[in-house]
Amino acid sequence: MTTQTITTAGSRGRGHRAQSGGSTLVRRRQRWGWLFVTPFLVVFAAFLIFPLGYAFGMSLFTSTLATGTDFTGIANYVRAFSDPLFLGGMGRVLLYAIVMIPAQLLVALAAALVLDSLSSWLSKLSRLLIFVPYAIPVVIGALMWSFLYSPRFGPAATLFSVVGLEAPQFLAPDSIFGSLVNIVTWQWSGYYMIVIYAALRSIDPSIYEAARIDGANGWQTATRIKIPMISSSMVMIIMFALIGTLQFFTEPVVLRNVAQGAIDASYTPNMYAYSLAFSYSQFNYASAIAFSLGILVFIGSFFFLFLTRKQSGLK
Repeated sequence: MTTQTITTAGSRGRGHRAQSGGSTLVRRRQRWGWLFVTPFLVVFAAFLIFPLGYAFGMSLFTSTLATGTDFTGIANYVRAFSDPLFLGGMGRVLLYAIVMIPAQLLVALAAALVLDSLSSWLSKLSRLLIFVPYAIPVVIGALMWSFLYSPRFGPAATLFSVVGLEAPQFLAPDSIFGSLVNIVTWQWSGYYMIVIYAALRSIDPSIYEAARIDGANGWQTATRIKIPMISSSMVMIIMFALIGTLQFFTEPVVLRNVAQGAIDASYTPNMYAYSLAFSYSQFNYASAIAFSLGILVFIGSFFFLFLTRKQSGLK
Protein backbone atom coordinates (compact mmCIF):
# COMPACT_ATOMS: atom_id res chain seq x y z
CA MET A 1 0.00 0.00 0.00
CA THR A 2 1.45 3.33 -1.03
CA THR A 3 1.75 6.43 1.13
CA GLN A 4 -0.85 8.23 -1.02
CA THR A 5 -3.37 5.43 -0.48
CA ILE A 6 -2.86 5.51 3.29
CA THR A 7 -3.27 9.30 3.33
CA THR A 8 -6.47 9.09 1.28
CA ALA A 9 -7.93 6.40 3.57
CA GLY A 10 -7.05 8.45 6.64
CA SER A 11 -8.69 11.55 5.16
CA ARG A 12 -11.85 9.57 4.39
CA GLY A 13 -11.93 8.22 7.94
CA ARG A 14 -11.55 11.67 9.42
CA GLY A 15 -14.25 13.00 7.09
CA HIS A 16 -16.61 10.19 8.06
CA ARG A 17 -16.00 10.83 11.77
CA ALA A 18 -16.49 14.58 11.28
CA GLN A 19 -19.75 13.97 9.40
CA SER A 20 -20.93 11.53 12.08
CA GLY A 21 -20.02 14.00 14.81
CA GLY A 22 -21.83 16.78 12.95
CA SER A 23 -24.97 14.65 12.61
CA THR A 24 -24.87 13.85 16.32
CA LEU A 25 -24.52 17.53 17.15
CA VAL A 26 -27.47 18.40 14.90
CA ARG A 27 -29.65 15.72 16.50
CA ARG A 28 -28.67 16.94 19.96
CA ARG A 29 -29.57 20.50 19.04
CA GLN A 30 -32.90 19.35 17.61
CA ARG A 31 -33.73 17.51 20.84
CA TRP A 32 -32.93 20.59 22.90
CA GLY A 33 -34.98 22.70 20.49
CA TRP A 34 -38.01 20.46 20.86
CA LEU A 35 -37.51 20.52 24.63
CA PHE A 36 -37.70 24.31 24.70
CA VAL A 37 -40.66 24.41 22.29
CA THR A 38 -42.66 21.71 24.12
CA PRO A 39 -44.22 24.05 26.77
CA PHE A 40 -45.59 26.28 24.02
CA LEU A 41 -46.88 23.31 22.06
CA VAL A 42 -48.66 21.97 25.14
CA VAL A 43 -50.35 25.31 25.83
CA PHE A 44 -51.12 25.80 22.13
CA ALA A 45 -52.75 22.39 21.88
CA ALA A 46 -54.62 22.67 25.19
CA PHE A 47 -56.06 26.13 24.64
CA LEU A 48 -56.45 26.31 20.86
CA ILE A 49 -56.23 23.00 19.01
CA PHE A 50 -58.32 20.98 21.45
CA PRO A 51 -61.07 23.63 21.90
CA LEU A 52 -61.30 24.06 18.12
CA GLY A 53 -61.55 20.31 17.59
CA TYR A 54 -64.15 20.00 20.33
CA ALA A 55 -66.21 22.89 18.93
CA PHE A 56 -66.03 21.44 15.42
CA GLY A 57 -67.21 18.09 16.75
CA MET A 58 -70.14 19.82 18.47
CA SER A 59 -71.10 21.50 15.20
CA LEU A 60 -71.69 18.08 13.64
CA PHE A 61 -74.38 17.17 16.20
CA THR A 62 -77.84 18.49 17.02
CA SER A 63 -79.28 18.43 20.52
CA THR A 64 -83.00 18.75 21.29
CA LEU A 65 -85.09 17.94 24.33
CA ALA A 66 -87.28 15.63 22.31
CA THR A 67 -84.70 13.51 20.48
CA GLY A 68 -81.53 14.12 22.50
CA THR A 69 -78.20 14.42 20.74
CA ASP A 70 -77.96 13.09 17.18
CA PHE A 71 -75.18 13.15 14.63
CA THR A 72 -76.40 15.32 11.75
CA GLY A 73 -73.17 15.92 9.82
CA ILE A 74 -73.14 19.17 7.86
CA ALA A 75 -76.84 19.86 8.46
CA ASN A 76 -76.00 22.73 10.82
CA TYR A 77 -73.74 24.27 8.16
CA VAL A 78 -76.46 23.98 5.52
CA ARG A 79 -78.81 25.66 7.96
CA ALA A 80 -76.26 28.39 8.71
CA PHE A 81 -75.72 29.36 5.07
CA SER A 82 -79.48 29.63 4.59
CA ASP A 83 -80.11 31.47 7.88
CA PRO A 84 -81.23 35.06 7.11
CA LEU A 85 -79.93 36.29 10.48
CA PHE A 86 -76.43 34.93 9.82
CA LEU A 87 -76.41 36.13 6.21
CA GLY A 88 -77.72 39.53 7.28
CA GLY A 89 -74.94 39.84 9.85
CA MET A 90 -72.35 38.86 7.23
CA GLY A 91 -73.68 41.49 4.86
CA ARG A 92 -73.49 44.06 7.63
CA VAL A 93 -69.86 43.33 8.51
CA LEU A 94 -68.95 43.35 4.81
CA LEU A 95 -70.45 46.83 4.58
CA TYR A 96 -68.41 47.84 7.61
CA ALA A 97 -65.31 46.42 5.91
CA ILE A 98 -65.97 48.45 2.75
CA VAL A 99 -66.20 51.67 4.79
CA MET A 100 -63.91 51.11 7.77
CA ILE A 101 -60.85 49.59 6.12
CA PRO A 102 -60.28 52.46 3.63
CA ALA A 103 -60.98 54.99 6.42
CA GLN A 104 -58.43 53.41 8.76
CA LEU A 105 -55.90 53.02 5.97
CA LEU A 106 -56.20 56.64 4.80
CA VAL A 107 -55.90 58.04 8.34
CA ALA A 108 -52.93 55.81 9.18
CA LEU A 109 -51.17 56.47 5.86
CA ALA A 110 -51.65 60.24 6.03
CA ALA A 111 -50.39 60.37 9.63
CA ALA A 112 -47.38 58.16 8.86
CA LEU A 113 -46.38 60.21 5.80
CA VAL A 114 -46.61 63.47 7.74
CA LEU A 115 -44.63 62.09 10.69
CA ASP A 116 -42.01 60.61 8.37
CA SER A 117 -41.35 64.08 6.95
CA LEU A 118 -40.82 65.59 10.41
CA SER A 119 -37.57 65.34 12.34
CA SER A 120 -38.30 67.34 15.48
CA TRP A 121 -39.51 66.36 18.95
CA LEU A 122 -43.04 67.04 17.70
CA SER A 123 -42.84 63.89 15.57
CA LYS A 124 -42.15 61.66 18.59
CA LEU A 125 -44.91 63.27 20.64
CA SER A 126 -47.37 62.99 17.76
CA ARG A 127 -46.60 59.30 17.26
CA LEU A 128 -47.30 58.66 20.92
CA LEU A 129 -50.58 60.60 20.91
CA ILE A 130 -51.83 58.87 17.76
CA PHE A 131 -50.89 55.44 19.14
CA VAL A 132 -52.56 56.00 22.55
CA PRO A 133 -56.09 54.93 21.44
CA TYR A 134 -54.77 51.50 20.48
CA ALA A 135 -53.22 51.12 23.95
CA ILE A 136 -56.63 51.64 25.56
CA PRO A 137 -58.57 48.36 26.01
CA VAL A 138 -61.36 48.01 23.46
CA VAL A 139 -64.07 47.70 26.11
CA ILE A 140 -62.92 50.85 27.91
CA GLY A 141 -62.69 52.75 24.64
CA ALA A 142 -66.22 51.70 23.64
CA LEU A 143 -67.56 52.69 27.08
CA MET A 144 -65.84 56.07 26.79
CA TRP A 145 -67.42 56.70 23.39
CA SER A 146 -70.82 55.62 24.69
CA PHE A 147 -70.54 58.48 27.17
CA LEU A 148 -69.38 60.91 24.47
CA TYR A 149 -72.31 59.87 22.27
CA SER A 150 -74.87 60.28 25.06
CA PRO A 151 -77.47 62.93 24.15
CA ARG A 152 -77.96 63.79 27.84
CA PHE A 153 -74.54 63.50 29.49
CA GLY A 154 -72.06 63.80 26.63
CA PRO A 155 -70.21 66.93 25.55
CA ALA A 156 -72.42 67.23 22.47
CA ALA A 157 -75.43 67.83 24.73
CA THR A 158 -73.61 70.69 26.46
CA LEU A 159 -72.39 72.28 23.25
CA PHE A 160 -75.76 72.14 21.50
CA SER A 161 -77.61 73.37 24.59
CA VAL A 162 -75.57 76.58 24.49
CA VAL A 163 -77.25 77.52 21.22
CA GLY A 164 -80.61 76.08 22.26
CA LEU A 165 -80.50 73.02 20.04
CA GLU A 166 -80.98 69.33 20.80
CA ALA A 167 -77.93 67.10 20.59
CA PRO A 168 -77.81 64.61 17.68
CA GLN A 169 -78.80 61.02 18.41
CA PHE A 170 -75.51 59.31 17.65
CA LEU A 171 -76.82 55.97 18.93
CA ALA A 172 -80.05 55.98 16.95
CA PRO A 173 -80.68 53.16 14.42
CA ASP A 174 -80.00 55.46 11.45
CA SER A 175 -76.68 56.76 12.82
CA ILE A 176 -75.22 53.81 14.73
CA PHE A 177 -73.30 52.69 11.64
CA GLY A 178 -71.27 55.89 11.47
CA SER A 179 -70.77 55.91 15.23
CA LEU A 180 -69.26 52.42 15.19
CA VAL A 181 -67.08 53.27 12.19
CA ASN A 182 -65.75 56.27 14.11
CA ILE A 183 -64.92 54.18 17.20
CA VAL A 184 -63.07 51.45 15.31
CA THR A 185 -61.18 53.96 13.15
CA TRP A 186 -60.13 55.90 16.26
CA GLN A 187 -59.08 52.68 18.01
CA TRP A 188 -56.99 51.04 15.26
CA SER A 189 -55.58 53.82 13.07
CA GLY A 190 -52.72 54.45 15.50
CA TYR A 191 -51.57 50.83 15.34
CA TYR A 192 -51.63 50.79 11.56
CA MET A 193 -49.83 54.13 11.52
CA ILE A 194 -46.94 52.64 13.51
CA VAL A 195 -46.67 49.74 11.04
CA ILE A 196 -46.60 52.10 8.04
CA TYR A 197 -44.19 54.48 9.76
CA ALA A 198 -41.77 51.63 10.50
CA ALA A 199 -41.92 50.58 6.85
CA LEU A 200 -41.22 54.13 5.72
CA ARG A 201 -38.21 54.44 8.03
CA SER A 202 -36.70 51.30 6.47
CA ILE A 203 -36.44 52.97 3.04
CA ASP A 204 -32.93 54.06 2.08
CA PRO A 205 -32.73 57.90 2.42
CA SER A 206 -30.51 58.05 -0.67
CA ILE A 207 -33.61 57.25 -2.76
CA TYR A 208 -35.26 60.45 -1.49
CA GLU A 209 -32.10 62.40 -2.21
CA ALA A 210 -32.05 61.12 -5.76
CA ALA A 211 -35.72 62.09 -6.17
CA ARG A 212 -35.00 65.62 -4.95
CA ILE A 213 -32.10 65.94 -7.39
CA ASP A 214 -34.46 64.88 -10.19
CA GLY A 215 -36.84 67.67 -9.17
CA ALA A 216 -39.55 65.65 -7.40
CA ASN A 217 -41.60 67.57 -4.85
CA GLY A 218 -42.98 66.19 -1.59
CA TRP A 219 -46.26 64.99 -3.09
CA GLN A 220 -44.52 63.18 -5.94
CA THR A 221 -42.05 61.58 -3.55
CA ALA A 222 -44.89 60.32 -1.35
CA THR A 223 -47.11 58.97 -4.14
CA ARG A 224 -44.46 57.62 -6.55
CA ILE A 225 -41.75 56.42 -4.18
CA LYS A 226 -42.88 55.99 -0.58
CA ILE A 227 -46.30 54.37 -1.07
CA PRO A 228 -45.20 51.90 -3.81
CA MET A 229 -42.19 50.84 -1.73
CA ILE A 230 -44.33 49.96 1.31
CA SER A 231 -47.00 48.08 -0.64
CA SER A 232 -46.29 44.82 1.22
CA SER A 233 -46.93 46.54 4.56
CA MET A 234 -50.14 48.05 3.20
CA VAL A 235 -51.33 44.59 2.12
CA MET A 236 -50.58 43.22 5.59
CA ILE A 237 -52.56 46.05 7.21
CA ILE A 238 -55.56 45.49 4.95
CA MET A 239 -55.36 41.78 5.72
CA PHE A 240 -55.41 42.41 9.49
CA ALA A 241 -58.24 44.93 9.14
CA LEU A 242 -60.30 42.57 6.97
CA ILE A 243 -60.02 39.70 9.44
CA GLY A 244 -60.77 41.96 12.40
CA THR A 245 -63.79 43.56 10.74
CA LEU A 246 -65.35 40.24 9.77
CA GLN A 247 -65.02 39.23 13.43
CA PHE A 248 -66.65 42.47 14.64
CA PHE A 249 -67.90 41.88 18.20
CA THR A 250 -66.71 43.96 21.16
CA GLU A 251 -67.79 47.48 20.18
CA PRO A 252 -71.40 46.64 19.19
CA VAL A 253 -71.80 44.44 22.29
CA VAL A 254 -70.72 47.29 24.57
CA LEU A 255 -72.90 49.88 22.81
CA ARG A 256 -75.91 47.57 22.66
CA ASN A 257 -76.94 48.44 26.23
CA VAL A 258 -77.05 52.17 25.51
CA ALA A 259 -78.16 52.07 21.86
CA GLN A 260 -81.60 50.66 22.51
CA GLY A 261 -83.15 49.20 19.37
CA ALA A 262 -80.18 50.06 17.15
CA ILE A 263 -78.15 46.87 17.74
CA ASP A 264 -79.84 43.48 18.04
CA ALA A 265 -78.46 40.09 19.06
CA SER A 266 -77.69 39.13 15.46
CA TYR A 267 -76.05 42.42 14.47
CA THR A 268 -72.81 40.58 13.59
CA PRO A 269 -72.12 36.85 13.08
CA ASN A 270 -70.03 36.68 16.25
CA MET A 271 -72.81 38.31 18.27
CA TYR A 272 -75.31 35.87 16.76
CA ALA A 273 -73.16 32.86 17.72
CA TYR A 274 -72.68 34.24 21.23
CA SER A 275 -76.40 34.81 21.65
CA LEU A 276 -77.27 31.33 20.40
CA ALA A 277 -74.80 29.70 22.79
CA PHE A 278 -75.30 31.68 25.99
CA SER A 279 -78.86 32.98 25.68
CA TYR A 280 -80.60 30.01 24.02
CA SER A 281 -78.16 27.16 24.86
CA GLN A 282 -77.92 26.13 21.18
CA PHE A 283 -74.25 25.24 21.48
CA ASN A 284 -74.20 22.94 18.44
CA TYR A 285 -75.66 25.47 16.05
CA ALA A 286 -73.59 28.27 17.60
CA SER A 287 -70.45 26.24 16.88
CA ALA A 288 -71.56 25.79 13.28
CA ILE A 289 -72.14 29.55 12.98
CA ALA A 290 -68.66 30.25 14.35
CA PHE A 291 -67.00 27.80 11.97
CA SER A 292 -69.06 29.10 9.05
CA LEU A 293 -67.73 32.56 9.81
CA GLY A 294 -64.22 31.11 9.98
CA ILE A 295 -64.68 29.47 6.58
CA LEU A 296 -65.78 32.76 5.02
CA VAL A 297 -62.89 34.64 6.66
CA PHE A 298 -60.43 32.06 5.31
CA ILE A 299 -61.89 32.22 1.80
CA GLY A 300 -61.90 36.02 1.81
CA SER A 301 -58.32 36.17 3.12
CA PHE A 302 -57.13 33.64 0.57
CA PHE A 303 -58.62 35.49 -2.39
CA PHE A 304 -57.33 38.83 -1.13
CA LEU A 305 -53.80 37.46 -0.79
CA PHE A 306 -54.10 35.84 -4.22
CA LEU A 307 -55.17 39.12 -5.82
CA THR A 308 -52.41 41.07 -4.09
CA ARG A 309 -49.67 38.45 -4.41
CA LYS A 310 -47.45 40.80 -6.44
CA GLN A 311 -47.72 43.66 -3.95
CA SER A 312 -47.26 41.40 -0.93
CA GLY A 313 -44.22 39.64 -2.38
CA LEU A 314 -45.87 36.19 -2.33
CA LYS A 315 -45.23 35.70 -6.06
